[in-house]
Amino acid sequence: MKTIIFFLSVTILAGCSMRDTVNIDEMTTTQTYDLSDKDGDGVIEARERCNDTAQGAGTDNYGCGKIKAINERKELSILFPNDSAYIAPEYYPQIEEVAVFLQQYPTTKVTIEGHTSRTGTDERNLVLSQERADAVTAVLAERFGIDRNRLTAKGYGSSNPVVLERTPEAEIRNRRVVAEVTGDDTATDMKWTIYSVDDNTK
Repeated sequence: MKTIIFFLSVTILAGCSMRDTVNIDEMTTTQTYDLSDKDGDGVIEARERCNDTAQGAGTDNYGCGKIKAINERKELSILFPNDSAYIAPEYYPQIEEVAVFLQQYPTTKVTIEGHTSRTGTDERNLVLSQERADAVTAVLAERFGIDRNRLTAKGYGSSNPVVLERTPEAEIRNRRVVAEVTGDDTATDMKWTIYSVDDNTK
């Protein structure tokens, strides 16, 4: 009996070891799904639903941009001549940062808010703040090609100070231009503050 069991075991093991083998070089496979990532957003084409998502934007599992408010402020410095709205070309690169963002997100619009210090009359400050806001939008449109329909300029004079003290340092902070960018599907996306300091020229 032991002999029969032994021979049965050997037969079974031999059968298990005689499996068909296939040379891998002879095999051909067809890729069913496109596993490439053509737009570089980390989502394969087989799952991609949004090929026009802005470069560098956060995406969901289907490559569509995540909708979220961007709360970022950049403080830039523009030295305006005293009682003037002239922007020297050396400050254009700072305004260009706003333009680049608008170019990346073509559905956004920007409101340029002009603010002044509390020195001078309210009437003059209101006019000056509007002139400075207009000057920034002009650079955005004429220098960087942003459609004027996406630009709004509004002067607030000295009515919205960010620092309440009456020191010279406080008034420097209050004398500013703010670029507020908004989109159709978000609240405020990004805010830049362009702080300006009057350059007393003779």
